[in-house]
Amino acid sequence: MEMQHRVMGYDRAATMFSPDGRILQVEYAEKTVRLGTASIGMICSDGVVIVSDKRLGDSLLIPESILKIWEIDEHIIATAAGVLSDARVILEHSQVTAQQHRVTYDQPIDTESVIKDVANIQQSATQYAGTRPFGIAVMMTGVNRDNVCKLYVSDVTGNYWGYKASVIGENDERIKELLQSGYKDNLNVEQGIKLALNIFKKIFGKNFSIERFEAAFVKKDTKKAQRLHGIQLSKYIK
Repeated sequence: MEMQHRVMGYDRAATMFSPDGRILQVEYAEKTVRLGTASIGMICSDGVVIVSDKRLGDSLLIPESILKIWEIDEHIIATAAGVLSDARVILEHSQVTAQQHRVTYDQPIDTESVIKDVANIQQSATQYAGTRPFGIAVMMTGVNRDNVCKLYVSDVTGNYWGYKASVIGENDERIKELLQSGYKDNLNVEQGIKLALNIFKKIFGKNFSIERFEAAFVKKDTKKAQRLHGIQLSKYIK
């Protein structure tokens, strides 16, 4: 059926529905997300954390030069799976939005306001001619000014949901199963990092290397993002 739709041209634009109500360009973008490197995010008892795989495919690369986790504001961090250049454009826009909010209202923006803006941009790319859908899923987490931790994931279509813990990118179903069995509400940030890395270790097996990962977290007591690269994460591996 999908091949027939291609022949009939229903995948030529993101504004065109197929006869069975599908937007094929959006489905292609969703496949791109599932090919992207994986990230795990969690709400912990003392903050929030994201651990991301950077998939170092070239031994000559400097690992720190690959940015997989963005600091949207000092209390909000985000990552994406899929076409990371698409993510850079959207998340740099989010950084500006967060700073404009601080200047205008003299207080930090809440996490949901930022992810809603991201989701609106993603949705608009599925609605207007001459554009293609952003090939990314975005995971965003932060500690709001009322000390409440939030974690959201938006998809290609522009929908977003709140989670206690979630995953985006390749092997998402397998990782989600391990996350469901290992995640607990009372995990602290350090335990969350350890859980995420050990899940990745089970997934990658002999291909696991600590150098390919980075983590970022925001704790409730400081509300300031901190980042850990490669070898700095070694202490969290069993």
